Amino acid sequence: MPYTVAIVGRPNVGKSTLFNRLVEQKQAIMDDESGVTRDRHYGVGEWNGRTFTVVDTGGYVTGSEDVFESAIRTQVETAIQEADFILFLVDCKEGLTDLDKDFSNIIRAANKPVFLTPNKADNHNLRMAANEFYALGFDTLFPISSTNGSGTGELLDDLVSHFQEEQDGQSDEQLPKIAIIGRPNVGKSSLLNALIGKERSIVTDIAGTTRDSINTRYNLFGKDLILIDTAGVRKKAKVRENVEFYSVMRSIKALQESDVCLIMIDATQGLESQDINLIGLANKYKKGVLLLVNKWDLIEKDTRTAEQFMSDIEKKLGPLNYIPVLFISVLKKQRIFKVIERALQVYDNKNRKVTTSELNKLLLPVIERTPPPAFKGKHIKIKYVTQLPVQSPTFAFFTNHPKYIKAPYERFLINTIRGHFDFSGVTVKAVFRNK
Repeated sequence: MPYTVAIVGRPNVGKSTLFNRLVEQKQAIMDDESGVTRDRHYGVGEWNGRTFTVVDTGGYVTGSEDVFESAIRTQVETAIQEADFILFLVDCKEGLTDLDKDFSNIIRAANKPVFLTPNKADNHNLRMAANEFYALGFDTLFPISSTNGSGTGELLDDLVSHFQEEQDGQSDEQLPKIAIIGRPNVGKSSLLNALIGKERSIVTDIAGTTRDSINTRYNLFGKDLILIDTAGVRKKAKVRENVEFYSVMRSIKALQESDVCLIMIDATQGLESQDINLIGLANKYKKGVLLLVNKWDLIEKDTRTAEQFMSDIEKKLGPLNYIPVLFISVLKKQRIFKVIERALQVYDNKNRKVTTSELNKLLLPVIERTPPPAFKGKHIKIKYVTQLPVQSPTFAFFTNHPKYIKAPYERFLINTIRGHFDFSGVTVKAVFRNK
């Protein structure tokens, strides 16, 4: 299971800039005005072959005039509690402040591994000045410049050195782990209750590896699996913005622990940006995904309603439109047991193995009819293909010029594989090797 790393600190120390550098995208809005980061951002970082979830937080402050101060502070404290590792950013240019000192006590109380990170160490003098932050009482510090990247390599080297080997197989039984994920009030807990019903004699609770996340053994109708529930998040905060953030943190943990994610949305609200972000995160971590459109009974329908709804979803998903969609009503119990059936199909797709002989028999004639475009006058020939022995479907194409095969042809090959084999709901990857 990947680890979660939270970036925390007072306002304007460069948290969002560091976040963008770690996830290698410009996702977070950066501005000199305090309090710009109110909606939490999360993405995937990678270093030395290890992936981890990065969470950007708002600036921790007390006694300000910001009307969102209390909500942001609660979110930061939640991120600290939910993270496995904490990057505590401070500002070399402004030096040690009383707020840094007060905030360090909150971080220390969480009893999590902390990486004290003086930012804006853009020259030798500022790097030397960073030593004053040893007064905060942490053992080591990592002066960096999140703007130009200096020092971030050393920070990440040390960070990933604390990662244990991949935390797969959380329970002794190698059962499929299906996570129910979604924004507040979409019906997650209602779905779980409807699925397990009152047959308590054959449902046992397994101690969850994540606080407040309950892993429930589902053993009904010949199906045996673990349901990971993230319901109940509304009890954790009074402010809706905090509820949304807590929901995201719980969803990330459940997603990391699962084999298949049931991304649940409200039919009356449609597919929103947070849902798409979670689907993208599941895709990066190579999890299976099934999209559940709940409260379908509340939608006024004609003969084209489902078709139009699907078209809108596919447009929003873009290249992730390989994800199956199921329209359900938990309240009316419409198609709820189909959820388990389809989730297990996605699980099987994720673990599907295709023999080398079958792959070559089907794919090589297609490749011969539609070969890769020549590059710089070099003719590219794919000799054979095989599936690699890894956790998600990955296919190696052996060719005379692997580096000359471009993204459009790679998509063509992946779509051809999907056309011959059922990999709906799972990521399919193509790699090219020299032969």
